[in-house]
Amino acid sequence: MDESGLRKEIIALTRKLAALRKPQPFVPGKSKIPYAGRIYDGDELEALVDSSLDFWLTTGRYAAEFEESFAKSFGTKYCALTNSGSSANLLALSSLTGNMLGEKKLKPGDKVITCATGFPTTLNPIFQNGMIPVFVDAELGTYNAKPEAIEEAAEKEGVRAIMLAHTLGNPFDLDVVMKAAKKHGLYVIEDCCDALGAKFDGKPVGTFGHVATVSFYPAHHMTMGEGGAVMTSNPIYKKLIESFRDWGRDCWCPPGHDNTCTRRFGWKLGELPYGYDHKYVYSNIGYNLKVTDMQAAIGVAQLKKLPGFIRKRKENFEILLKAAKEHEEFFILPKMHPKAEPSPFGFPLTVRKGAPFGKNEIVEHLESKGIATRMLFAGNLIRHPAYIGQKYDVLGTLENADTVMRDTFWLGVYPGLTDGMLGYISAEMDSFIKGRKK
Repeated sequence: MDESGLRKEIIALTRKLAALRKPQPFVPGKSKIPYAGRIYDGDELEALVDSSLDFWLTTGRYAAEFEESFAKSFGTKYCALTNSGSSANLLALSSLTGNMLGEKKLKPGDKVITCATGFPTTLNPIFQNGMIPVFVDAELGTYNAKPEAIEEAAEKEGVRAIMLAHTLGNPFDLDVVMKAAKKHGLYVIEDCCDALGAKFDGKPVGTFGHVATVSFYPAHHMTMGEGGAVMTSNPIYKKLIESFRDWGRDCWCPPGHDNTCTRRFGWKLGELPYGYDHKYVYSNIGYNLKVTDMQAAIGVAQLKKLPGFIRKRKENFEILLKAAKEHEEFFILPKMHPKAEPSPFGFPLTVRKGAPFGKNEIVEHLESKGIATRMLFAGNLIRHPAYIGQKYDVLGTLENADTVMRDTFWLGVYPGLTDGMLGYISAEMDSFIKGRKK
């Protein structure tokens, strides 16, 4: 049998192996209910094995296919794969410091508006680039930055950009953000890591700002294991994003290719001699944040299933919302902007003041029953050891961020949750609350 035949046999056996992997039946009170998880079948395993047999260990044919397909589905002209959503955020902001932008480039000391609640990697690139965060408070219910705080912060001297996440897949007020950005000439970076497929006023989130990011970690809407991407429709930003991702090089040849520009030895850049090999010319202080083609192969298969994943997340969210409405006297329920169409990452609840229980009590009860919960990430970011002593500005009191830190948690809505699991979650919440109302 030749190599082609052996390859087909390996793929066929991979399919058979995948078919043997059946989910374990859910047993109430014994089975664990995760908050998130990867959903896959023989498609992903076949793509992964097919890529591994190429033994092309850096980005290759699958990465090229994914970047083109994902950009089209996302609604932008360009997509640049990277090794995580956190790296995507770093690349998004760092790219706007590139020399190609001239006087418009961001610089150390510039101020960037961000929300005091959320995941730290929306914030960290601001510090990592020597810039100063301007923290604004969150709304309870949407858990996004207060629109009025964005407008006020944008008036401050030295503010050059806005970098916000669409919290748990719930779009922030893009009308206010984009109006403020246009008025004051600010860059907008949309962190869509939790919001893939969400829309605002009928338009996909991530297509409003200058640059957008997504994550492909297993907990997210689709996965590559690790992985992320940066999207833009601006060719200059595209070139800068790819440069910062690929060591800061000026060359744009893909791995394994030479002389795409047809001038490999015909450039004169910086203080280098004329004709210095363009593959080794560096125009930015960059990183190496690429993915492997095996990761991209998984992504190609996952992308085809993304609409179904999003649809199931929305269905699960509605089931939990219906159950939670029975106890609205004790919880602040999720809410959204009238123009927003969320793509839920999780189902958040905030325990109201005066409730006969606290967040820790209900979380401990659910966890004891095998139901995974999560905090709304870092709660109030400035309370964490990493940021004590760092230079930042704060607009207002951040009292809602403190409320989120003390009283908010969320439950999973990922596609692997069954009706039995969701029913069990609702029943355990009912049981807990009835016990506290006595």
